[in-house]
Amino acid sequence: MSTAPRPSKASLREEAQAEALRLRAVQQRVAKRQRTIAIAALVVGVAVLAVIVTLIMAQANRSLLEDVARPAGSTLSGGIPVGPDGVAGTTDGAAADAIVVSVYADFLCPYCGLFETSNGPVLDELREAGDIVVEYHPVSILDRLSAGSGYSTRATTAVALVADQAPESFIEFNALLFANQPAENTEGLTNAEIADLATQAGVPDAVAATIEDGSFLEPAKDGSGDETSFVPWVAAATEQASKDLGSLSTPTILIDGEKLDPEVYDWRQDGVLAQAIEDARG
Repeated sequence: MSTAPRPSKASLREEAQAEALRLRAVQQRVAKRQRTIAIAALVVGVAVLAVIVTLIMAQANRSLLEDVARPAGSTLSGGIPVGPDGVAGTTDGAAADAIVVSVYADFLCPYCGLFETSNGPVLDELREAGDIVVEYHPVSILDRLSAGSGYSTRATTAVALVADQAPESFIEFNALLFANQPAENTEGLTNAEIADLATQAGVPDAVAATIEDGSFLEPAKDGSGDETSFVPWVAAATEQASKDLGSLSTPTILIDGEKLDPEVYDWRQDGVLAQAIEDARG
């Protein structure tokens, strides 16, 4: 009986080396495939993360006013710009280098009333000359000081309505509300009294009537939403102002986007606001 010759040690060593090389090649292919998968997953992960970050940033930068009905000509920051012609929502005729003066005010705020009394005529003069654009930001932060009547919201909503429906009367109506400003911790003006001021400012009777009967505070009767009421706009504009400024107090004045420092420019003093505007012009 014959038997196969036993492999030599050299032959066994060669076979072992060949198998080792084969296994190493397999491992290298597997490792390469795993690296490719890992890199692809990383690329996809980075891309997804970039999309998420972009969406988060877009949401953070999205105006709160995009989802509510806004007064015609108002901005997504809640501003109502007024140029030389005195019509809300238009800046036609302003100089190319006109300074933008933004005024954040609550109609129940006594210091806002003082600002309007002392600086309203100054702003009107510079605006009518085309040197500045005034961007009014009516806000509502003092409802708590109106004995439950929600005066700040009512007055600001009326102003938004006038800006939308009777823009040529906006400036006068704004001034009259401050000239007849109620004291804090009172119910403030009634809707009928606000409507009377609107009529004095030249607002059409039909618009004044909606203020007097309170319907300017209510959503559309046909259930179509808030098209007839700017109450949601007032809330969103106030929140947007707080977001944009970091914290909201009134009055806050911005000159070309820079907050006016009362320690440097005391607007209560004659000529100081005009000087601040001139200094901003450089």
